[in-house]
Amino acid sequence: MEIKLIKPFGPSILKTEIPDEILQKLNNYIDKIVEDEQKSINLNLGNNLAGDVTQEFKLEQNFMSESGWLNFLAKCVQEWIKAAINKEIKKFNLIDSWVVRQFKDEYNPVHWHGGHISGAGFLKIPSTFGKHFQKKENVEYLGGTLNLIHGSRQFLSNSKFKIIPKVGDVYFFPHYLMHTVYPFKGSDEERRSISFNALIDENIFNVHGQ
Repeated sequence: MEIKLIKPFGPSILKTEIPDEILQKLNNYIDKIVEDEQKSINLNLGNNLAGDVTQEFKLEQNFMSESGWLNFLAKCVQEWIKAAINKEIKKFNLIDSWVVRQFKDEYNPVHWHGGHISGAGFLKIPSTFGKHFQKKENVEYLGGTLNLIHGSRQFLSNSKFKIIPKVGDVYFFPHYLMHTVYPFKGSDEERRSISFNALIDENIFNVHGQ
């Protein structure tokens, strides 16, 4: 597994790629859920999550195990903690994992997660996220991007880390790390992402021993 440890500010971030086989299984599963109206209702998480988006629903436990998604997450977190602080986790309990189906003009406000470890990956992206209405040369366009936020901007320390979505990319970060997704323009296509929350060994996560 190829991993990249990113540390643009305080907490480290792990970046890797979802294996093609698992990526395909995830998208096929999600397409079936979308077509099944009753199942979409049963798995709906929209009322409990921060996003103002078309659809958010949780993944079923048996699918996460059978597809390899659960083992993939556990392996990535194990590699990340080992690379970041040279400790071996013995526990990985997935609390939940869910899909966000976002279309133009929809967004996810600044928020954070529960558990110990969280992450977000990309399963589908539009052919374009659009561009500024006005002609801007020195202001970057953020439509459709995932932005991680920590602390405040200081000398040699940026408080934001912009992630441009790419199908298959997945990022792991501590649960408390604030993040947001800006609305995009110019396309009726779906921006499909996947997230999760998990628990690891309490003695490793709780660095203050409280």
